[in-house]
Amino acid sequence: MELLYKLIYFIALGFVLAVFLFFLVLYTLRKWILRKKTKMRKGNPHYVNVGIFHPYCNAGGGGERVLWCAVRALQEKYDNVKIIIYTGDGDASPNTILNKAKNVFNVSVDEDDTSFIYLKKRHWVEPQMYPYFTILGQSIGSMILGLEALCKFPPDVYLDTMGYAFTLPLFRFLAQCKTGCYIHYPTISTDMLRRVQCRVYAHNNQNYVVKNPFLTWLKLMYYKTFAKLYAYVGCCAQTIMVNSTWTENHIINLFEATFKTHRVYPPCEVNHLKKLQYTGNDNEKIVIMSLGQFRPEKDHPLQLQAMYELRTLLVKDEELWSKLKLVIVGSCRNQEDYVRLKNMQDLSKHLSLENSVEFKVNISYQELIQNFQTAKIGLHTMWNEHFGINVVELMAAGLITVANRSGGPLMDIIETSEGCQTGFLAVDAFEYANCILTILYNTKEQNDSIRNAARSSVDRFSEKEFEINFLRAVGPLFKLDC
Repeated sequence: MELLYKLIYFIALGFVLAVFLFFLVLYTLRKWILRKKTKMRKGNPHYVNVGIFHPYCNAGGGGERVLWCAVRALQEKYDNVKIIIYTGDGDASPNTILNKAKNVFNVSVDEDDTSFIYLKKRHWVEPQMYPYFTILGQSIGSMILGLEALCKFPPDVYLDTMGYAFTLPLFRFLAQCKTGCYIHYPTISTDMLRRVQCRVYAHNNQNYVVKNPFLTWLKLMYYKTFAKLYAYVGCCAQTIMVNSTWTENHIINLFEATFKTHRVYPPCEVNHLKKLQYTGNDNEKIVIMSLGQFRPEKDHPLQLQAMYELRTLLVKDEELWSKLKLVIVGSCRNQEDYVRLKNMQDLSKHLSLENSVEFKVNISYQELIQNFQTAKIGLHTMWNEHFGINVVELMAAGLITVANRSGGPLMDIIETSEGCQTGFLAVDAFEYANCILTILYNTKEQNDSIRNAARSSVDRFSEKEFEINFLRAVGPLFKLDC
């Protein structure tokens, strides 16, 4: 018994010492960071250093449009702001990144007041690093990456624009930064919990989990525990911006921070797109256009399945089918995306659709505009799309759009009521095919009515509206006590 008491004593002592050393390291690190921050402030006493955490700032997706429009808005509003972007795109020079922002999004920022801190530990947030417990692994990895960013440059104001909420307590408590975040998609949501609980297969809920009740229970406990951690770190933000009603509902449910949560629709290029005129020829070719990064959640295979179903519905109208072409426009961020693209190309051949499908990868903004002008129908298949910038762009460009009946497209963007219809909503391949068929067989007047209503509805998602609401939300962060 005495031996057991001694063992318990040494275990307790070891635990206390470990906790003491942990807090000693944190205290020492905090003092070092604050000294560095004070020294940097003395070098530029009139400037407010705004650190924006966006490890994939050169990716070319909707999140990057938010980033660059936010940078431009801050620079136009405040003449004493210095923007520092934390990025892991070590293979791209500052000029390359800024030129891509100009070419892809038509957004120019002040190069003199924009600088980049290159991070070398971005691999810690890559999903392939964590075959199991992925969201927890990526969250811990984001803290490692965030600590690297903080040590290299402690800012006055910190904004996370990619959804790495676990970096927020680091910047708030170690560097005493004013903190804010823009959430495109909650890391975990009640929908994810529901899918696991109901044992529904998804790209993030594999078959071997779905089929095993114990693994389902284990994953559900893991998700619930993670949700509590996510809520704690998320509340470290002093202002929380969300991009849609769907995201807002989930974040308020998780964070219980209604008073500091602001719905700020992402910026969409609508003014120029609304002026585009259709240049296609329906007698020769009818283009159905898809727009989005080649990520698994975008569910591009569903688009090919929809085309397969559409061919079945048009079995007696071969002439119309021969005119149809699905053009899938998207960007690839890394090798995994290119593998995904190759799988899509193979699937199109497997479904005998290779002559009816075309892939356009990493095209320029001008090429994108040309594709908008030659397309008639827009297609978007992501389930629970957090908002749907691409859906708005398709509608603004005059394409009659079919999107998934969930998330942002359902709650914020597309209206299907008779008399004020702005597009179509579908869930499975058969529904998508039927919606496309309806558009093809509609009269010109019916389609024009939908198109005009859609174009009129997208002004609330303009870049100007984004800038107004974004600056209103981050305004309190710039009342620095220094």
